[in-house]
Amino acid sequence: MRIKIISVIVLMGCMLIGCMQKEEAIEKPEQEEVSVYDAFLDKLRHHCGNAYEGRLTLEPPGDTMLDGDELLIVHFRECQDDRLKLPFHIENLDGSWDRSRTWIFTRTETGLDIRHDHRKPDGSEDDFTMYGGPTHGVPTVNVMEFISHERTEETGQYRGWRIIIEPDHRYVYGTFRDGEWSWRVDFDLTTPVDEPPAPWGHEKNEPL
Repeated sequence: MRIKIISVIVLMGCMLIGCMQKEEAIEKPEQEEVSVYDAFLDKLRHHCGNAYEGRLTLEPPGDTMLDGDELLIVHFRECQDDRLKLPFHIENLDGSWDRSRTWIFTRTETGLDIRHDHRKPDGSEDDFTMYGGPTHGVPTVNVMEFISHERTEETGQYRGWRIIIEPDHRYVYGTFRDGEWSWRVDFDLTTPVDEPPAPWGHEKNEPL
């Protein structure tokens, strides 16, 4: 009889513990899943404050923006919760620097947006600036495509920008036409270089 009573007590105790664990599981809120867009920004943010060297790796025939021998620098300069600014510095073959460009990534309600802030040496806006577009296609935590609605409508080809980020390995910026790279620069993220000066027009970190 005593053995039966002990068995019943043990059984009731186990049932009580099981119920408590079940209640805790129900009451414990599930961890919010990080979206692919936030994960992508986090990978960019991983390099905040650092600068890295890069090279031109693809350029379409007739494009004269770069000769291919210039030193290119990307600087992960400004990182906010919903916006990152990456200046793109170009050392010309004569030793002078073009600090006119800054890539801006912004988190939106539906994904990400890329803009190109172009400035003149005096800091004023270039005649052609702040162009860009929203994310498009199937995003991943390492690769994002941004569509240019204007260029796509003008040419009938799916056109825009493609960004690859592999922390501590490489950062790739480029343009594409119907899925194929048309212009591309690759940056080596394994070795930081000296921080460059502020890009033109951003010496005082004025808000955009």
